[in-house]
Amino acid sequence: MAPASLLDLIGNTPLLPVTRIDTGPCELFIKLESQNPGGSIKDRIAVSMIDAAERDGRIRAGGTLIEATAGNTGLALALVGLAKGYRTKLVIPDKMSQEKIFHLRALGAEIVMTRSDVGKGHPEYYQDMAEAIAARTPNSVYINQFGNPANPDAHEKTTGPEIWAQTGGRLDAVVCGVGSGGTLTGLTRYFRSRAPHVKMVLADPAGSVLAHFVRTGEMTDAGAWLVEGIGEDFIPPIADLSGVAEAYTIDDAESFATARELLATEGILAGSSSGTLLAGALRYCRSRERPERVVTFACDSGNKYLSKMFNDFWMYDQGFLTHPAAGGLTDLVQRRYAEGSVVTVRPDDTLLTAFGRFKLYQVSQLPVLDDGHVVGIIDESDVLHAVVSETTHFGDTVSSVMSTRLETLQPDAPLARVMQILDQGMVAIVMDGDSFVGLITRIDLLNHLRRRIKRP
Repeated sequence: MAPASLLDLIGNTPLLPVTRIDTGPCELFIKLESQNPGGSIKDRIAVSMIDAAERDGRIRAGGTLIEATAGNTGLALALVGLAKGYRTKLVIPDKMSQEKIFHLRALGAEIVMTRSDVGKGHPEYYQDMAEAIAARTPNSVYINQFGNPANPDAHEKTTGPEIWAQTGGRLDAVVCGVGSGGTLTGLTRYFRSRAPHVKMVLADPAGSVLAHFVRTGEMTDAGAWLVEGIGEDFIPPIADLSGVAEAYTIDDAESFATARELLATEGILAGSSSGTLLAGALRYCRSRERPERVVTFACDSGNKYLSKMFNDFWMYDQGFLTHPAAGGLTDLVQRRYAEGSVVTVRPDDTLLTAFGRFKLYQVSQLPVLDDGHVVGIIDESDVLHAVVSETTHFGDTVSSVMSTRLETLQPDAPLARVMQILDQGMVAIVMDGDSFVGLITRIDLLNHLRRRIKRP
């Protein structure tokens, strides 16, 4: 029977075995929550929480759903709200991927961006801000996924029974993360009543307080992490951690590398939190002395992270990928010409071509290469000055406006010389003999210096 609406497609997601990654003596399965219509596990709780608000009379027709979210709950609320005729207003931390923001805006959600570097109690903390906005917005409801009992209810009533049925009642452990705590709490309740031998395992980003609390019973100061959607600086009110048998702390580097490995080996394009969960699941599986059957989640689709962890340049800039040390200034060049990573133009290209590459690759200057040799450099101001009086000059050639005053350096040049060139408003062009290596811009130098300090 055909579904009556998009909402009927939420849940009953596939369970896929991991076959090409070493799982020790265990069988490991991934529940593909990325197959929900909104692309994440949060579709389940959005339906549950909105339905509960309707039953309780906390929202009326034409009302506004307000929430603090790192992305996927917001996307799910916007999707379900759209189907039910509600507006959505979301307060999001400033580390969210651009893909999620674009998706939210395309769904018609109103976005309020706030800081990700402040804790609970600060007026710009995303949850406190969302609650304050709801208090002054007529006919609105603050969804509050972190304290909403309808959140874990969704997983107790749907996710848990699905996993049990899909594994044929043969299951030993489930590996979860905690953002709001709904998944862990709902599954804990379900398996306590249905199969109490099933162990709950926590995979938590390094910097989050949750794994440390599970292991020691003590709170600690939170750090910072780049994985989105899981990890907290407090214990969410609905999070039941009492059933966690083991807890693993996974840093950003391992999370991103594992998510990329999942795509390269199993063909599953999953998000950053899924990398954390899979890394934790693999640690658990490889540590077993006897075979077990283990389930974890692809919490959302990796298409929301293409500009971040699936972008080699971003990974290099953040220090999660590194080139072999070459010594000298070459180590500052992340986009290298020999690897095909440098965006260039030719002297006979038009200014319109250069303009298009500025926009597409989000750069402000381009080296001009002729037969592999650097013959000039062109930046946005060169194009602007050429076309401001007459737009037909977009058809002029790059060679007509490019600068041929080039500041080239060999790899053994001192860093101070790079600073001199940057202070003149230019970019440093690194050559190895007669071979073009790449450019050093201000952001390249900043990234290089940032990688020298320990990530918080």
